[in-house]
This record gives sequence, structure tokens and C-alpha cells, in this order.
Amino acid sequence: MDDLVSVIIPYYKKRNFVKETVVSVISQSYDILEIFIIYDDTNLNDLEFLQEISKLDKRIKIISNNKRLGAGLSRNKGIEQSNGKYIAFIDADDTWAPDKLKDQISFMKKNNYQISHTSYFIINEKKKIIGQRKARDLLSIDKILKSCDIGLSTVIIEKKIIIKNNIKFPKLVTKEDFVFWLTLLKKNYKFYAYDSNLTNWLDSKNSLSSSTIQKLFDGFKVYNYYMRFNIIKSLYYLICLSLNYLKKK
Repeated sequence: MDDLVSVIIPYYKKRNFVKETVVSVISQSYDILEIFIIYDDTNLNDLEFLQEISKLDKRIKIISNNKRLGAGLSRNKGIEQSNGKYIAFIDADDTWAPDKLKDQISFMKKNNYQISHTSYFIINEKKKIIGQRKARDLLSIDKILKSCDIGLSTVIIEKKIIIKNNIKFPKLVTKEDFVFWLTLLKKNYKFYAYDSNLTNWLDSKNSLSSSTIQKLFDGFKVYNYYMRFNIIKSLYYLICLSLNYLKKK
């Protein structure tokens, strides 16, 4: 189907949140979907739990990794298995508003956009809104080198872009999505903003992305290894990225 959306959900130890995530996806008013949950844990304790969740909707497919790959490589695996015109990402502890896909796909079609992202709310584990991020058009790589506000769970992208350019998420603990966005912008693709809060992003204190040391390590690698900046330039951009992050807190 031309308008099929493939939803990619990597899963690792999100038992307390994943059902709500999945329900928010299968409850979308836009129903031309396939849903891939990539089980990324060598411990199979939660696999049966996910299999029970998959019974909620026949559009859900579970892919089980043979070894721990991380969120980025798990998303790559989901993309490889997908059949949709569009790829939509969501993490296993985030949720979507009921019209998220309908509104965003309509926005993309109306304007002939290939990539879009939206504004989003930041919530805590008590589901209280503690902040928000406003989506802005990102038409060049310079716009995000010092500050990246693209919420992964808000992004929809035409799959053919990924396949044509062989773009993949790297093997990083954090910032793997940052590399993905930078790679697209380096190839002159543009991120267009739909300024509506259609996603709830969970600020979980137990999340891998909450580790400051890990973020700094991976952030430096983004600039030094993936962007090929020298050490001084990499440190400069890492400091800018960190300071801009602190300003938003």
C-alpha cells in the first residue's frame, strides 16, 4: 500500500511503559500501519509479556535479536523488515496523540515533504508535563550542530531516502539518532517542522540517555568520528551542545 506507515519500536527493559506506547500506536486515527517491536534483550523474561501485548493488534510483529544490539541497530533491523512508504519512530516509553500520524502525514503530503518532525511535550514518570520542545524547520546541518531538538519519536521519513542513501543508525549507546539526522542533513535533505505537540517524551531517570558521562562520550564521538572534526573543533561543538542542553533544563 502506497501510504503504509511502518512504526519502529526498539525494546529494552521498558516493561512498565511499553503497553501504553503500543496502545497509543494502535489507537491512531490513521490506521494504515504495520508495527515492529524489536526485542533487544538476551534475557527473555519480557518476551512473553510482549507477545501478549502483540495479541492486541494483528498489525504488530515482534523481531527478537539474537544478541544485544542497542536501540540504533535495532531500528536498522526494523527498517530492513519494513514495507511502508513511511517510517515512523517511537521509543518504548513514549506515547503519541491519537491524530499524530494522520495530521503529520497530511502535512507532509500537502507540502510534498519527505521528512518531518513535530513539537513535543516532556513528561515525568507521573505523567506530569514538565516541559516542551518546539519544532523548527532544519534546512541545513549548521542548525543542529550546536543544539538538536529533534525528538526521535516525532520523526516521520520516507523510506526510499534511507534505502537510496544506505543511511543507518550507528552503534552508539546515546546520540545514535543525532548521527542519523546529521547524515541526512549532510546529504541536503531537510527536516520540516509541524508545530503541534503530538508526542509525549518520557524523561526517565533510569534511561540510558540520562547518563551524563555517556552523553559526553558519545557526543564527542559524533563530532570527532562521524563528522570528522579535529579534536579542538569536536570539543568546541560538544561544549556548545552541552551548554544549550543545560539552558533548556
